[in-house]
Amino acid sequence: MSAVEISPKMIDDFKADGFIRIPQIISKEEAAHYFDVGERLIEKVREDETSASDPGFTDIDIFVQIVNTWKRDDEMRKLTFHPNVGRAAEVLAGTAMRLWHDHILCKMPHNEASTEFHQDQPYWPHANCPTPVSAWIALCDVPVERGCMTFLAESHRKTDLPVQHLADPLSLFTICPELEYSQRVTVPLRAGDCTFHHGCCAHMATPNFTDLPRMAHVVIYMQLETRYRQMEHVVTDPLGLEDGAPLDGSVFPAVSTMR
Repeated sequence: MSAVEISPKMIDDFKADGFIRIPQIISKEEAAHYFDVGERLIEKVREDETSASDPGFTDIDIFVQIVNTWKRDDEMRKLTFHPNVGRAAEVLAGTAMRLWHDHILCKMPHNEASTEFHQDQPYWPHANCPTPVSAWIALCDVPVERGCMTFLAESHRKTDLPVQHLADPLSLFTICPELEYSQRVTVPLRAGDCTFHHGCCAHMATPNFTDLPRMAHVVIYMQLETRYRQMEHVVTDPLGLEDGAPLDGSVFPAVSTMR
């Protein structure tokens, strides 16, 4: 697929609001292919006898999640390393980036559970990473009733908040009451569309009221110079890192090497 053009206005909108929608970051045909790959991978992990102790696998009311699919499946690796996605992330951030991690997020049919408003970055063990970027790729059509995203415009300016709770609709607004009155922008997506959002841009996802699963693949990028801030996280826990260690090497490849 040809490269996606990122206009100066798109960059300005991303910087101002903390998020942007880019249509057809991958083709509809690619999205359909990776939807099938994602379903197969979820089924494979669920059937594995060790899934209950797999720290990268989460199966709860809000969603089914598999972290670092690029290490588990060669086909998902192609999506995580898709040049359109990494290039767009670097252009929007205005700097060279590296992969933090990826994950599948699937809302099963009729789950009736929202993913409540939260910021991502408080969950991450990052130091000196001012512009982390998440690419949320729709692998199917995602109208409001199937679990699309809503963003709080300009909430990425709140960079010092503690962790919020995904299942608590009041968590973010108890911590930061002024965000309750932020502009809320709901962004339905077609298969192959993508939203990019800053790691501190608060967002939520509606329940999936449909008969079909909602499948998204999320690729998260951080600045090249990002260092480890000591806290628990499924990606860094096995690495034995010391506080302040660089997050680099083959575990966190630079976008320039993701070909």
